[in-house]
Amino acid sequence: MQRPETKAIRIQTPQTDQKEHATPLFLTSSFTYESAEEMAAAFADDSLDVNIYSRFSNPTVDEFISKMAALEGAEDGIATGTGMAAIFGTFMTFLGKGDHIISASAVFGSTHTILTKYLPKWGIESSYFNMSDPAEIASLIKPNTKMLYVESPSNPGLDIIDIEAISALCKKHNILFVVDNCFATPAVQQPIRHGADLVLHSATKFIDGQGRVLGGVVVGRKELINPLYLFIRNTGPSLSPFNAWVLTKSLETLFVRMDRHAENALKIARELKKHAQVSWVKYPFLEDHPQYEIAKKQMSNGGGIVTFELKGGVDSGRKFLNELKMLSMTNNLGDSRSIASHPASTTHSKLTEAERKEVGITPGLIRISVGLEHVGDILGDIVQALDKLSS
Repeated sequence: MQRPETKAIRIQTPQTDQKEHATPLFLTSSFTYESAEEMAAAFADDSLDVNIYSRFSNPTVDEFISKMAALEGAEDGIATGTGMAAIFGTFMTFLGKGDHIISASAVFGSTHTILTKYLPKWGIESSYFNMSDPAEIASLIKPNTKMLYVESPSNPGLDIIDIEAISALCKKHNILFVVDNCFATPAVQQPIRHGADLVLHSATKFIDGQGRVLGGVVVGRKELINPLYLFIRNTGPSLSPFNAWVLTKSLETLFVRMDRHAENALKIARELKKHAQVSWVKYPFLEDHPQYEIAKKQMSNGGGIVTFELKGGVDSGRKFLNELKMLSMTNNLGDSRSIASHPASTTHSKLTEAERKEVGITPGLIRISVGLEHVGDILGDIVQALDKLSS
């Protein structure tokens, strides 16, 4: 049986008569039929394994889905144009008027907006729980609770949740358990193996790994993916074949990239703890992380994101960013290039101060997406910017 690192490289669309070695790119909007009867059959039966239109399916997109499902230990999957399309599509497929969703309060800002602004328009209510107190979940469950949604590690607080424990609770109450695995990737963590029902990603991040294309994906059991596929097929947020081709090639290097991201990140986290301008550092594989033991149980490494708090709050956060020479300032993560961001004034700026505090976003919080550069160069740039704060 092939190991995941091999599957990421060797799962491939069957060769055409050109005998290509690298996977081909199928840039076509539609597909042809041998007869009117074949065409009629394709439209009559949604279960037929036949390509009709690239909004429905495409060989290049199918290869990406197959790889992601294999790496996550899932039966099937569906790809979307963005990570947010994967999240919204999942919510709208499995939630309806009168339903209730429980979510970790520590979620991406746009996810928070969907939960609080858009889902109520369709009569869907939501409740938040704090990742530091998962025991709170049981008290939030109602007869109409249909889904529990978490990011683990969370963005940007790097909170970790015990996936097996939450899965057991969800199964007891017949609740669909959905995990955003974007920060870890299947190279680091496979939530389905720990009991999650559906796993989704913003493939724009570490899956691509070089900041080139947008994409999303959801994987899980076939009976769950089929209604999600029909929602995506009919509403249109499908992944383009070109982006799928980039992403499927990116998966060939995912495991080696994540090893290097994590190796660099752990070294940087340990060094940051020594600096006088840093109040605290958070990284899943630091021994003082609140959920360190859980992280060690379900993750193979700590991933590529480090967060830390600067003394001096918002002013120090902005000055730190302005003093950086090499690290990029951009609203992305998971790139080969190291990226620094200040969530309180960017990705989570639309939250109130109280909401930011609730999810652990403090005024001086800096998130570093640790890249693949030499760790000495990354650390050197961070330290020189921190030293400027002292002056």
